[in-house]
Amino acid sequence: MPSKVRSSGKGKGKSGKGKGVGSKQQSRSQRAGLQFPVGRIARFMRGGGFARRIGAGAPVYLASVLEYLTAELLELAGNAAKDNKKQRIVPRHIMLAVKNDDELHRLLGSVVIASSGVLPNIHNALLPAKKKKKDKKLSNSQEY
Repeated sequence: MPSKVRSSGKGKGKSGKGKGVGSKQQSRSQRAGLQFPVGRIARFMRGGGFARRIGAGAPVYLASVLEYLTAELLELAGNAAKDNKKQRIVPRHIMLAVKNDDELHRLLGSVVIASSGVLPNIHNALLPAKKKKKDKKLSNSQEY
């Protein structure tokens, strides 16, 4: 009686869909071309109790959105640091980047960033009044 060999689905098997010899493991972040950890985000999504089941594409999508937002914020904060002639991004630069960008301000407008200060703003009523230029007309004595 021939013995039946059951395949657990891992390895190459007869289907030929397994990993070839010499191929290395690739993380989901590497496959998606991302820097943010897809596996860790998937674990947080499963443990967070947001839904009973999490699709395979959901953590990849969330990681890509988070990576984009982070890159956008860091670019604007780096520009703010460069404007202030600094090499290092500090919380003040992040706050300036958020407040001066319309879309980021809409997203993070109610967020308080510690030790970031306030936007430089002077109310118009406190500014000195501008003097109006008067048209100087020549008096009659100076006319010829």
